[in-house]
Amino acid sequence: MGSEAPKAITIHVTGFKKFQGVPENPTETIVNNLKDYVERRGLPAGVTLGSCTVLDAAGEGTLPQLYQTMESAISKTDAVSNANVVWLHLGVNSGAVRFSIEHRAANEATFRCPDELGWQPQQVPIVPEDGGISRARQTSLPVDAILKSLKKGAYDVMISGDAGRFVCNYVYYHSLRFAEQKGNKSLFVHVPLFSRIDQETQMRFTASLLEAIASAC
Repeated sequence: MGSEAPKAITIHVTGFKKFQGVPENPTETIVNNLKDYVERRGLPAGVTLGSCTVLDAAGEGTLPQLYQTMESAISKTDAVSNANVVWLHLGVNSGAVRFSIEHRAANEATFRCPDELGWQPQQVPIVPEDGGISRARQTSLPVDAILKSLKKGAYDVMISGDAGRFVCNYVYYHSLRFAEQKGNKSLFVHVPLFSRIDQETQMRFTASLLEAIASAC
């Protein structure tokens, strides 16, 4: 039997701009430089880096940009191609010393400080029609396989079950819901500040993450 052709996967990536306490968000730098970095490094056959978008660090206020980005990248008629679309969201955890693969998002917005548009909800359901704040959604991607792949690259990375209740969790919950409706996949990964893990290592990690996601799909 001949070997099967590589599965065609398109991965779209988002990051965030600055927010209170983080005047320079590393994910903005990573996302803005990712296309050039990947072009130099290359990706495995069948893997395409799609859109690279930097979102405002806001809850409700960033939803129009988020949904416009996601809607523009999917087919309204081709369910097969939609199944090969992955959303990768990067956010910073300023207190972290390692990378964290977030496998779930909670239906709760409790912002510890106002977002960049001044919104500070407390114990509010992100999507009220989904139920109360105890509701959660999980990624359909095999996070254990992704973790194992990244560990081979000697990255300091872990799986997390708590993406917080701030903007990162807010965007992730909406993305997971959208992905479920459209037949896509979604994943959120928290990164540390560049002062904890330098920019070159984080760029290399992100490229390795793209490869790990593709191999796990």
